[in-house]
Amino acid sequence: MFKKLDDVILRFERLTEKLSDPQLYDDSEQLKKVTEERSSLEEIVRVYQSYKEHIKSLEEAKDILREEKDPELREMASLDVSLAQDKLPLLEQELKVLLLPKDPLDSRNVMIEIRAGAGGDEASLFVAEVYRMYQNYLKSLGYRLELISLSEGDQGIKEIIFSVAGERAYSRLKYESGVHRVQRVPKTESQGRVHTSTITVAVIPEAEEIDFQLNMNEVRVEVFRASGSGGQSVNTTDSAVRVTHVPTGMSVMNQDQKSQIKNKEKALKILRNRIFDQMLAKQQQEEALNRRGQVGTGDRSERIRTYNFPQGRLTDHRIGLTLYNLSSVMEGELSEVIDAVISYYNALALKGQEDVV
Repeated sequence: MFKKLDDVILRFERLTEKLSDPQLYDDSEQLKKVTEERSSLEEIVRVYQSYKEHIKSLEEAKDILREEKDPELREMASLDVSLAQDKLPLLEQELKVLLLPKDPLDSRNVMIEIRAGAGGDEASLFVAEVYRMYQNYLKSLGYRLELISLSEGDQGIKEIIFSVAGERAYSRLKYESGVHRVQRVPKTESQGRVHTSTITVAVIPEAEEIDFQLNMNEVRVEVFRASGSGGQSVNTTDSAVRVTHVPTGMSVMNQDQKSQIKNKEKALKILRNRIFDQMLAKQQQEEALNRRGQVGTGDRSERIRTYNFPQGRLTDHRIGLTLYNLSSVMEGELSEVIDAVISYYNALALKGQEDVV
């Protein structure tokens, strides 16, 4: 591990030297490449430097204990030894995680699709609440959200699709994919019985031009009059657009905007991301099966997380985590949950590497 870390330090120093070369700034593409690679190494360098400082502090404190007779100095040195010995294993574990092979998609922006599953209007209401939960959480991280598509129900939202842009967005959100189950007494329930409903969340990394180019010769575009609520121009012009990828049969319809051009752009963006996600499923079969298995069909028996309102309880079934702060979570305080899930999967990845070795 330490040979790898020394190599990282060396690479970081070379990239830092490159950034001081004025000629680099004449090549914007190369500058971006160097800047991004250096940025990706910064955290490893910071943690490794902290690790080495604690090693040095431990050695100096041990030297004092061996050579010094002054009780006060020995007590201070003993405390330094204790602190360093507590901190070093934590830093070493953090370094192991940072050295894990990186998912090349982790730095991508994402598209999130939230859909009502089982439960009718109650599921649609929960889609709206979960969307608000993610909105609050992602804005607290400084991420930017853009609404792509919205399909409202009689109550709540049947389906909502939005993009999230920010540092390592996919890395932060990829484990949110799955069935989310809600248990509570609906407003329409006169007997006070708890009902169970489900929604599905899918987190898809955004496709870039370098991944693949959508061949428009393979895409069928249909335009028609938008339906549902809306302004005069929405319902009286052929502004709604459906795009279909003929080879896969994948189809996307968008009618949110008054402009046919904007609806077409958004529909193509959704289509491109979904096709890219399908390509990933073929390339990374095990990972994709896991992700899609979590999303499933929205049946009550499939779930990754349960939100139990009568008990104020949130349970993540993958990692056995139970919290009793549901009201705070629904307001967007998701860090404790998401951090725990990420740590769990990092631990699995570490174990997998150790087993291979």
